[in-house]
Amino acid sequence: MMPSGRERSVYLDGHATTPVDPETLNAMMPWWSSMATNAHSPHSFGQRGSLAVEAARTEVARLTNVASSEIVFTSGATEANNIALLGVAGTTSPGTGGKSNIVVSAIEHKSVLAATEQLGHRGWEIRLAPVDRFGILDLSSFNRLVDDGTFLVSVMLANNEVGSVQPIDDVISICRDHGAMVHTDAAQAVGKIPVSLSEVDFASISSHKMYGPVGVGALFVSAAAPLRPRPLIFGGGQEAGLRPGTLPVPLIVGFGTAANSRAGFLHGDALHVEKLRDRFLKQLESRQVSFAVNGHESFRLPGSISLEMYDITAMELIMRLGDRVLVAEGSACNSGNIEQSHVLKAMSISSERAERCIRMMVTRHLTEDDIDYAAEQIGLATGEARQ
Repeated sequence: MMPSGRERSVYLDGHATTPVDPETLNAMMPWWSSMATNAHSPHSFGQRGSLAVEAARTEVARLTNVASSEIVFTSGATEANNIALLGVAGTTSPGTGGKSNIVVSAIEHKSVLAATEQLGHRGWEIRLAPVDRFGILDLSSFNRLVDDGTFLVSVMLANNEVGSVQPIDDVISICRDHGAMVHTDAAQAVGKIPVSLSEVDFASISSHKMYGPVGVGALFVSAAAPLRPRPLIFGGGQEAGLRPGTLPVPLIVGFGTAANSRAGFLHGDALHVEKLRDRFLKQLESRQVSFAVNGHESFRLPGSISLEMYDITAMELIMRLGDRVLVAEGSACNSGNIEQSHVLKAMSISSERAERCIRMMVTRHLTEDDIDYAAEQIGLATGEARQ
């Protein structure tokens, strides 16, 4: 990746966001100008926009193996998470039907944890399910936490810091035994690994985690779900009344294009980024960079890397690398905060060790030359830190 007129940059922060694919960008461009329209207008341009929105809805549904009527467009996964949790819990009161607790994993995205914190203030008992040292849900503990009083469970499909992929089928089985509804934050997983959402009740999806534009996502609401979320905002009744507001046609078109593209490239891209990941780690070792890999070696997203650096803190490494290699410390949503990553803490990684942890995601656009350059620059930076 060589930006024109600038120093070379290799982007390795794919957990935070992925670059927009050129074909997706090209599909969006006309809808900003010559085809600009409000999809809810009755004239021919509006009808054209409405058809484009429905085509995109079909592509997102196809990628996740659900019906297009079950896809609700949102501004992103954060909003989808909030609608799923606050909206579903808003349909009833704690204790109704004997349901009084909500179970979430300890490594959920902040938008899930913050939403459930609000539900705790409203009388719901919030139970945090622990993970093991690899960032995988502890099923034994989870099984004990979920009982006949559990109203809703939220367990992410893949983690946004260490890439750990959760045993969602086991989660669903346990929840069904107790009559609990299931929500999964699938933002990191959809578009990177094969995903079928047909067995959960609710799921959150993000466009910009799968090479689509920022500012659009979706909430899957199963037609078989016992309850439908209540809207959090009110207006013109768009998206079946669950998420009112004028639909951003260009963004939705981009989202649909990205979904269609991902469906055809999942396998090939996974092989590509895994090959680059392995090459990158070997290159670091050959340059005497001392590190340990966080997370599970097998049950993780392709191309995901979380490292504990032994000779340099994460922030010092980021500062030394500058624009040459772009990596992240902990979660991007906590950027600027000094507090320890809640994900690493849940994995029993001390605050001292967490300060040396960086997260990376190899994206589909990178080449072997990019990876070699990134390893070289990290090797130089850690070597300077040792001096």
